[in-house]
This record gives sequence, structure tokens and C-alpha cells, in this order.
Amino acid sequence: MGKVIIKIKLTNQADLVLQDLKLLKGQPRSVEAEALVDTGATRLYLKPSVIRALGLKQVDYIQSRTTNGIRQRGVFQPTWLEVQGRHGIFEVVDLDEDVPNLVGQIPLEYLDFVVDPQGRKLIPNPEHGDKQMSEEY
Repeated sequence: MGKVIIKIKLTNQADLVLQDLKLLKGQPRSVEAEALVDTGATRLYLKPSVIRALGLKQVDYIQSRTTNGIRQRGVFQPTWLEVQGRHGIFEVVDLDEDVPNLVGQIPLEYLDFVVDPQGRKLIPNPEHGDKQMSEEY
């Protein structure tokens, strides 16, 4: 299977809440970027430059298993993630600036996407048609 690169839109979730409460002056901080779909990764991983542009604050640390061993990574406030018209709210884990942003299994499952390995693209789960579906069993 080749690489699957997608376009993502990220918006600072705290800014969206403040906007809803009419407490935000200006627009919510938002970034459009490319990301690698990584079915071997768990979460939403973003470069430090993207995290800074969104104004996300670090809230915790996590141990992360990488090809180079165990790394301690920062966990940041949630962001609103949009992919192909679907959206969800996800905590962000930082990664090194020289690697691509990564969309892992948790966002993929929540947004109900699967990888089409032959077409090298991300597609809605064919079992659910064009509707985003959540499984409860």
C-alpha cells in the first residue's frame, strides 16, 4: 500500500466555544494542512508549527511507541478536525517538525473512514454508504 495523504482543516476548539459565547474577538484560529493517514498510529498527531498556529496549550504528556523506541510526547487541548466534510473533536499529540502530520485510528474510526489501498485514498466506510455512522456494540 502506498502513502495516503489527505487535506485536513483544524480549528482551535476553545476558540469555537468562546465564539459561541460571543466572547471571542475576531475569528477562531484555524489551519489547513496535509496529513498522512497512518493506520498504525492511534491519535491525531500534529507538527509543533501547526500546534503553535492553532494556539493550543499543552495539558499532559503521553508515552508513545515509535520506530525509534519510546518517546514522551506532549498532549494538547482539543482541536476541531474536518476531513472530507466530516468532523470531530480530538486531543492533539505533538510530533517532530520534520515528519508529516498524522491521522491515526481513533480519528479514522470516529469519522467512519477506511483506507482504499488500491486507490491510495481515504473513503467513507462502504458498509455505511455516505452517512457517518458510529458503532455501539
